[in-house]
Amino acid sequence: MFYLANIDSLLVEFGVDWPMFIAQVINFVLVAFLIYRFGFKGVLSTMQEREKQISDSLKHAETIKLELEEIERKQKETLKDASLKAKDTVSKAKDQAKSFAEAQKEEARKQAEDIIAKAKESTELERERVLKEAKEEISSLVVLTTAKVLDKELSEDEKTRFSNVAAKELNLAD
Repeated sequence: MFYLANIDSLLVEFGVDWPMFIAQVINFVLVAFLIYRFGFKGVLSTMQEREKQISDSLKHAETIKLELEEIERKQKETLKDASLKAKDTVSKAKDQAKSFAEAQKEEARKQAEDIIAKAKESTELERERVLKEAKEEISSLVVLTTAKVLDKELSEDEKTRFSNVAAKELNLAD
């Protein structure tokens, strides 16, 4: 109790008026309650909403960042695939062009061989025709010459015999 009396005298010395002090404490508690109830709660709820929005925005931004990275990865993969397909297509086109060129060369070679073979055949036929005509002409000249040398007209049988002999001689000369 002595301690309480000392506190009381000390408070009076500092000019503390108890009824006024209690009224101020009640006013303070009342104002603090009103501020908490109507002001601070609204501010807290607004801050919580903002905090939630910021958190959601950060999560959304992170999701977008991950999606963007995935899209970039897919884009790079697609470009790589497209590049490989383009290289493959170019390679196939080159191979086809090479095959086509080789086929054309082979076809041209075959045509040239056919032309040469036909030309040789034609030349051989022409040579045989010319030889045949020459043999006939020579046979006829032999018969004519023989007739003039003998100074007589040869019978058909003699003409044939002289022609055959001359033809055999010419064939042996070949």
